[in-house]
Amino acid sequence: MDTTNHKILRELRRDGRISNVALADRVGLSPSACLRRVQELERSGVIWGYRVVTNPERMGRGFSAYVMVGLSSHTKAAQEGFERAMSVAPEVVECHNIAGAFEYILRVESADLLEYKRFHTEVLGTQSHVHAITSHIVMGSPKDERAT
Repeated sequence: MDTTNHKILRELRRDGRISNVALADRVGLSPSACLRRVQELERSGVIWGYRVVTNPERMGRGFSAYVMVGLSSHTKAAQEGFERAMSVAPEVVECHNIAGAFEYILRVESADLLEYKRFHTEVLGTQSHVHAITSHIVMGSPKDERAT
């Protein structure tokens, strides 16, 4: 990874649909050299893929919360069961196993507070190994590089 590759990745994070010619111009390469570098970044697994970034409010999910979840059992089975349940919960858009006072942090999106309460009660509240839930409501996002 050199400076040019970092520039390429920065530009692709900003606009994954940028044309190769425009990308090459922004990073100071010829189009053919730029394309070779992008292909190598993809082949080597630095670039995992490309995705669509949606506007949660326009998708009917204008309410966001980060939720810290503590488990009562620290077994592999408890973690796998929790992770399976979160993988099928449509409100959970991110689930990270973390170190610290809690085992997981979730990013949850829902239509509104009432829908979040339903998720909190009927999804998280029904998981047998969940013993602690702390919700942090997103008030605003002055910097969010996932959506740029």
